[in-house]
Amino acid sequence: MQAKHYQVKQRLVEMIDNGELRIGERMPSELVMAKEFGVSRETFRSAVRALEQEGRLLIKHGVGTFVIQPLPLISSSLEKLSSIGSMIQAARLDEGEERIRLKTERCAPEAAQALGIQPDDPVIMLERFRSANGEPVAYSINVIPRQIAGDRFDNGQFEGSLLKFFEKQLGRKIVTADSEISVPLHIDRNCQRLLLHPQTTVLLLKQTHYDEVNQPVLYSLDYLRNDVFTFRIRRTI
Repeated sequence: MQAKHYQVKQRLVEMIDNGELRIGERMPSELVMAKEFGVSRETFRSAVRALEQEGRLLIKHGVGTFVIQPLPLISSSLEKLSSIGSMIQAARLDEGEERIRLKTERCAPEAAQALGIQPDDPVIMLERFRSANGEPVAYSINVIPRQIAGDRFDNGQFEGSLLKFFEKQLGRKIVTADSEISVPLHIDRNCQRLLLHPQTTVLLLKQTHYDEVNQPVLYSLDYLRNDVFTFRIRRTI
């Protein structure tokens, strides 16, 4: 027999799906709803917390509980090199971006080792948010050797796909990338930028991108919301 809070949760999902509880609507009070379902307030609260974890309800303390539309999962194969923007577009979501920083500075040791340059060599640092349907879903730090970028970023005007920018503006087509996936600590300030909901977790992709002659040309740190992005790979014996 199913636990009572699970039965309540399933009934709430049905009410959302059939429009009894509409997206953007505030639910009746916990006391009223618990009475309607014939369960204790604690049982009803457990069901609500479960739906909050799934991104279907938003609890605003002191205000109420609201029905929200969860973002669909953006699925991508690790075998295919795709930009964040193209993954968002492929999921038929409205892509947006906000640039945080674009400047020349000295290269950090980790990026220098990945790019085959010397620590303190000049690099272009590009940091930006990417959004889906108006909600931040990714934060990226991109490191490009100045000797490769030249003066192409000097006018400060850049947006869109870095992969296309490399090919069209720098004449360097990125064809492969070595990617390391990890789970950053929640105290990581870049991770914290994306912790918008209780159900949000974050993945970190450290990636070294190579051009057609296997020259490393771009090092990136991509923080991706794991409640939005999923990655898969086919393994064989």
